[in-house]
Amino acid sequence: MTHDSTESIAAQVRAARASRTPLRVVGGASWMDAGAPCDATDRIEAGALRGVVEYEPGDLTLTARAGSTLAELQQATAAHGQWLPLDPAGSADATLGATIATASWGPLAAAYGTPRDQVLGCEVVTGTGDVVRAGGRVVKNVAGFDLTRLMVGAWGTLGVITEATVRLRARPEVDETLAIVLGGAESIAHASRWLRTSAFTPLAAELLSPARGAAVGVGSVAAPVLLLRAGGNAPMVRELMRAATSLGDGQPLDSSVWHRLGTSDGAGTTFRVSAAPARIAALWAATASVVEGAGGTAQANLWRGVVRCTIPAAGTRDFMGVLKDMLAAGHPATLVRERGPSWLWEQASSDGALAALAAGVARAFDPDHLLNPGIMGRSTHESGPADGPPHPALQARTT
Repeated sequence: MTHDSTESIAAQVRAARASRTPLRVVGGASWMDAGAPCDATDRIEAGALRGVVEYEPGDLTLTARAGSTLAELQQATAAHGQWLPLDPAGSADATLGATIATASWGPLAAAYGTPRDQVLGCEVVTGTGDVVRAGGRVVKNVAGFDLTRLMVGAWGTLGVITEATVRLRARPEVDETLAIVLGGAESIAHASRWLRTSAFTPLAAELLSPARGAAVGVGSVAAPVLLLRAGGNAPMVRELMRAATSLGDGQPLDSSVWHRLGTSDGAGTTFRVSAAPARIAALWAATASVVEGAGGTAQANLWRGVVRCTIPAAGTRDFMGVLKDMLAAGHPATLVRERGPSWLWEQASSDGALAALAAGVARAFDPDHLLNPGIMGRSTHESGPADGPPHPALQARTT
């Protein structure tokens, strides 16, 4: 059922609870194959909840309905020289609600953080059909338990996000990108150290495997390439670009390369492997060549210590076994599944205490397990601890 108001969503949830009908929460429906399989039989569609509710350029805050697309929000704020620096993988038609619910982020997280750093408040319809407001519409709002961050990354299992207030940023006066071809492991380690110790913080620093670089039309077929994005006033950008010459010769690129990077994932299994940022060079050496050997592509956010990989669906089972053995053999890291076949989530494991805590949180907001059942590893009819990974807010990760 398609909705254009919070009240109609609440009414459907209450009716579904009365009939014990599981619901699949849908925003723009642009990445429905992500997450574990969902057991729902009916859909609750929030994509028609669109439009800016309140925009305060002087406060750098904006409140919008959850079905508003990221492209619409960028257009609404551009006239004031502002932007919402959320750039998850996929098209700009991704909705604000889905981006928050899945905690999706992209290269700009290096400078601006993830959705948990951008969302100030939200309105949610819980699994009981109650409408709850969390957080606020101002930056300084820290009273009470932080329900807002609890909803970010819950994949709609705690409630349907219907409205959100986000923190905006001033658009950089100058925004430039360099592509720097790197050599072996030592040059990648040097780039990682440079980022951690430099006086400058780039907007983004993404390391692309040769195949990933080829997919977006940059780099070398034989070596990884670093995409470095610098933003700010002209003197600062100029100095950052000058300092980056210590990493290698840079080729200036048009900013459209970031759009190509975000929309060129392709089909297959997608996952992230993360470790402490200081270990990203070793993690890259352990994973990137194996991923490309399986016919896939890899890119790393050097600032956050995350390698994001996509491999063909046909080779997923063999590759995941190799990857898990490799990580267990001396490359400790956290494996986070994004998209793939159903059996991929059956292999997920979690700490029993955290799983029990996550199950308790879920019961408080959705006691009948009607919202997106199974997508976080919990089916409609379960009453005990969840079998899958705990809520992201309760799981220790470096991402």
